[in-house]
Amino acid sequence: MSPQAAVFARQVVPAAGPGGRERAKNLLWAAARLADYAIPLGLDPAPEVLLHPSVIERFTRRAPGLSGVARRTLRTNLRFIARRVMPQLYPADVPLPRERAKQPYSPAQIDGYLALADAQPTLSRRMRASGLICLGAGAGLIRADLRDVHGTDVTCRSGGVIVTVRGGARPRAVPVLARYHGRLLAAAAARKPSPEPGSSREHANTPGAHENVRPKREDKRRSNVKAFWWS
Repeated sequence: MSPQAAVFARQVVPAAGPGGRERAKNLLWAAARLADYAIPLGLDPAPEVLLHPSVIERFTRRAPGLSGVARRTLRTNLRFIARRVMPQLYPADVPLPRERAKQPYSPAQIDGYLALADAQPTLSRRMRASGLICLGAGAGLIRADLRDVHGTDVTCRSGGVIVTVRGGARPRAVPVLARYHGRLLAAAAARKPSPEPGSSREHANTPGAHENVRPKREDKRRSNVKAFWWS
């Protein structure tokens, strides 16, 4: 450590308020290493020069003989000194706007939605509405996830109920809260029944069944999650 580096370190570290003997020793070492690097380059050993962000960054990136851990520690300690001694060089970050998560539905609100689902006029609509609520409240799925969830994606595994999300931005397997197991499994079981012999479904799957049938227009409701997710 050169005499000039020692003078610089003893000048800035007390002003930073290290708050302990060991902390002061670490800060003195960091400030002295910075000065020993910068002074031979022709920089003035003044706080406003050596504690500038660009000087600290250049030192921690290019100083020879330092390990990666030492470089990170030096940069952290030097930035601590600089923010205390030269705060005008380190203005506070401007807070950026961020979206706040909405409060979750209360159990009473969920019960109200489930009651509305049970009040639907047909079994199919009751099952779809109930399954939609269970997937949202019980598994945390959102609109993009629900678009690609089918009844066969709801399975029992390891003593619980799992929903396999195959589409959306994050394909994954999601456990369902125990409160919604029964309803969700019932909705999955109430999916399309297998075609009975002689039914229109079986006829639709026979060769030549569609030769003289005019193709139907795609159902516009497919863009609606409630009519799409349980297909």
